[in-house]
Amino acid sequence: QVQLVESGGGLVQPGGSLRLSCAASGRTFSSYDMGWFRQSPGKVREFVAAATWRGGNTYSGDYADSVKGRFTISRDNVKRTVYLQMTSLKPEDTAVYSCAARRSDGSGTPHLHFSDYAYWGQGTQVTVSS
Repeated sequence: QVQLVESGGGLVQPGGSLRLSCAASGRTFSSYDMGWFRQSPGKVREFVAAATWRGGNTYSGDYADSVKGRFTISRDNVKRTVYLQMTSLKPEDTAVYSCAARRSDGSGTPHLHFSDYAYWGQGTQVTVSS
């Protein structure tokens, strides 16, 4: 069982930055694929970014086209934490952001759909507005 707790959301002006954190419980965090998803009112939960285990200490980063070049996913396996650094934020980035985890299948294939993930945090609100 993995428990996830997000933090770092808030109100930011357009063009600003925020860093979200997701702290995980569990001893085998390093072999979990981690993802960030977001959902705004009336919309389906959408993929934002994923850090996929590729064996050893190697992870691949994958991003939705809408955030590519602006958001960066990273992880600290010692702290059992995954981060989402968000820059050049836009009003359309406003949403509840949730982190998710799944036990890796070792394939290195990124998982971009929310149904691929078994464990979820409670979410943190990000609002981009002037």
